[in-house]
Amino acid sequence: MSWDEKEDTTIYKVVVNHEEQYSIWPADRENALGWKDVGKVGSKKECLDYIKEIWTDMRPLSLRKKMEARQYKTN
Repeated sequence: MSWDEKEDTTIYKVVVNHEEQYSIWPADRENALGWKDVGKVGSKKECLDYIKEIWTDMRPLSLRKKMEARQYKTN
C-alpha cells in the first residue's frame, strides 16, 4: 500500500504566521518557529476546509499594507 492510499488519521491544527499565512501542523507537535495556533483542530480535510473559508486574501500582510499605503498616497 502506498503512502497516499493509507488513511491519514493524524489530528492537525491550523497555524498562522506573522504574515497572516495559514498552514496545518500535526496537533501533537510543537509549532515551527514563528507560527501560532489559530484554535482549529481536526482532520486534515477539516483544517484545510477551514483555511479555505477564512484565508480569502493570499497576499502576505506586509504586501497588503504596502499596497494599501500606496493607494492612500494616490488618492
